[in-house]
Amino acid sequence: MRKFLRCLAMLVATALLAVGLGTLVPRPLWSAAVAAGAGTRHILVLRNPIHTDIAIPLDDAVRRRFHFLADAGLPSDAPEARYLVFGWGGRAFYLETPTWSQLKAVPVLKALTLDASVMHVDLAGSIREPDPDVVGFDIDEEHFSALLDYIASSFRQGPNGPIAIDNPGYSRFDRFYEANGYFNALVGCNTWTAAALRTAGLRTGWWNPLPVSLELSLRLYD
Repeated sequence: MRKFLRCLAMLVATALLAVGLGTLVPRPLWSAAVAAGAGTRHILVLRNPIHTDIAIPLDDAVRRRFHFLADAGLPSDAPEARYLVFGWGGRAFYLETPTWSQLKAVPVLKALTLDASVMHVDLAGSIREPDPDVVGFDIDEEHFSALLDYIASSFRQGPNGPIAIDNPGYSRFDRFYEANGYFNALVGCNTWTAAALRTAGLRTGWWNPLPVSLELSLRLYD
């Protein structure tokens, strides 16, 4: 028992060290952030205790870029719609856990080991700033376009474009799509968000598996 506890303590210490170093070591390592505050495209990072999303301001060009959302019935042209909110995550957890009260063992196990991935797209109206769970960045047009490219590339393509999942979503204002890549405890929703932000010219930590580590690294380097 003592040996088991010693091994467990070492594992916990190693995990904490990895998260700490992943937060404090910047990525890219040598170059500074080039986009923060450099333009008029205002994007948002939204967070809860375990997950982060990226909110993209809606305009006609963005609607055309993601026209397949309206084709699937998402009312992105609604007058009150202000943002498209994108998140990447584990299929089982996303689809089977719409609320914390519906948390099940199997989706959690898949999230910790290996699972297929999905893209979740939500519509949002006005988002209040400042807010403890919202961080905003101004980026230029070039990096905004690169961010849209990254998001679009995360959708798995079928013969007719991105593949919508039969599960309609949590409400009439969101949809799920098949995504590229596999989800696990090391490469999860927050590392996807971090990679997207680096594409947008921002600087993150080297490895950000948790929202709190991603937020801290963004505050340190951007």
